[in-house]
Amino acid sequence: MRIGVFAKTFPGSDPATVLAQSKAAGFEGVQYNMACSGLPSMPDAISPDITRAVAQAAKETGQQIMALSGTYNMIHPDVAVRRVGERRLAVIAAASRQMGCPLVTLCTGTRDAEDQWRHHPENGSPEAWLDLQRAFEVAIGIADEHDVLLGIEPELANVVNGATAARRLIDDMKSDRLRIVLDPANLTEEAEDAERRDIIARAVDLLADRIVMAHAKDRAADGSVATAGKGVIDFGHFLSALKAAGFDGPLVAHGFGAEEAAGVAAFLRQQRQAL
Repeated sequence: MRIGVFAKTFPGSDPATVLAQSKAAGFEGVQYNMACSGLPSMPDAISPDITRAVAQAAKETGQQIMALSGTYNMIHPDVAVRRVGERRLAVIAAASRQMGCPLVTLCTGTRDAEDQWRHHPENGSPEAWLDLQRAFEVAIGIADEHDVLLGIEPELANVVNGATAARRLIDDMKSDRLRIVLDPANLTEEAEDAERRDIIARAVDLLADRIVMAHAKDRAADGSVATAGKGVIDFGHFLSALKAAGFDGPLVAHGFGAEEAAGVAAFLRQQRQAL
């Protein structure tokens, strides 16, 4: 289980600077975002020079590019907005392969037109689910073309709002390209202390065959984001459940500032060592 971090945790708009900071903090790799190359997170184009620079920085620093962010609102109420996201996903997927990275991460989106992380009451509608299936038909075609995996992260505010919905999508789409990025803080944002461990254990059990990456974000008791190790998530339990399920992929931390990065890396190494 290699320990990584969101590249955007660190300041800088060139990969050599960002990856050097990740290494210095004690991480073994990053979930990369094109903003760390001075581009929009979902750009309309990425030149070969830019992808080569990321691959070279990874080689020089020994940092693995564990995933590349391809997040857009897959069920945005405006179809034209979805189409723009799909075109940009193709750009990201091509760049990901050129960087030597096999995984592109996604969110499944919301009917909220302004904020792809905000819940909307129509997310649970049959129409939203049908639009999601259509979006994934396109995304899977892109993944097939560029030989990458698609990492779906369940989010309470998105149409795939938990482990059950994630399993349903996997079963519906019947594609080996679909994988899961599991963040325990996203599953338990509204949970009471007594049920938090059960929710996490059930999610790992239900999705074990598809989990390709885990996230290390924490929650305060009021549900707000907290630095890993300083909130209510029992990371020892989470990592033990992952290990028992046969998971040996990246554990990627986020939700904190650069000044806390070294402490988070040390905390996660301790958790890994205790397994």
